[in-house]
Amino acid sequence: MAEQYPILKGAEPFYFEGNRTGILISHGFTGTAQSMRPIAEAYAAKGYTVCLPRLKGHGTHYEELESTARGDWMASVEEGYQWLKKRCDRIAVTGLSMGGTLILYLAEKHPEIEAVIPINAAIDLEKMGAGKDLSNTRYMDAIGSDIKNPAVSELAYEKTPVKSLMELVSLTDEVRAELSRISCPALIFVSEEDHVVPPDNAEVIYEGISSEEKKIVTLQNSYHVATLDFDQTLIIEESLAFIEKVCSQTLHE
Repeated sequence: MAEQYPILKGAEPFYFEGNRTGILISHGFTGTAQSMRPIAEAYAAKGYTVCLPRLKGHGTHYEELESTARGDWMASVEEGYQWLKKRCDRIAVTGLSMGGTLILYLAEKHPEIEAVIPINAAIDLEKMGAGKDLSNTRYMDAIGSDIKNPAVSELAYEKTPVKSLMELVSLTDEVRAELSRISCPALIFVSEEDHVVPPDNAEVIYEGISSEEKKIVTLQNSYHVATLDFDQTLIIEESLAFIEKVCSQTLHE
C-alpha cells in the first residue's frame, strides 16, 4: 500500500557519505528519525558514512503505520543496509527501542556486521497490554516522548494502533529466538528507568547473543528515548569509542 500522508517536518531520513565505515541507525516504533538525528549527525561529523532510514509507516500518520507490518520495517532497514554495503567495507548498526530490535535482526541475518549497539531495545514484550482486553480496541494512547528532560520532546504519533503493537510483539519474538546467531561485539545501552520497554530486556539480549565482547552501559539520567535525553552525550561518546575500537577505521581513508 502506497503511503498517502506527507512526511512530517523533522521526520525525514538522514544520509551522509563519508569514509568506508558505515553506520546503520534505526529509530523506534511510532517514532521518527528525529529521535536519532543527533546521533547520526555526530557520527557523520566524525567522517563515517551514515544511513538513518525512515521506517515504512512512520513519520506520516498513525493510520499509515496501521497498514504496515513487521516485514515492512525489516525491509526498511535492509534497504538501508544495502545502501551502505555499496559504499562501505565495514558496517556497524545501532537503534533505539524497536530500532534496536531491527538492528539485532540485521546482525542475525548478516554475520559480516562488525558491531551492534542497541539502545533500550525491545526484545521481550509479552507483557505489553497485559491485563487489558484489546480485542475491540483499534488505538491505544501514545507511547512516544518518554523523556526525563522536560525541555525536550519526541516527534512521534499521538496514537498507537493495536494491530501495529501486535506486529511489534511478533517481531521481538522472532528476533529473540535467533539471538544466538549474533557473535559480533555488542554495546548495549539501557536506561535505569524506562516506562516503555522494561530494562530487563537488556539482560535478555546480553545473555542471548553469542558475542565474546559484550558490555551493558546503564543510563542513569534518561528514560526510554535516551538519545534525546540527558545521557545523549554519553551515548555518542561511548558508541563512537566502541565503533572506532571495533572497526579500526581511520577517518582519512
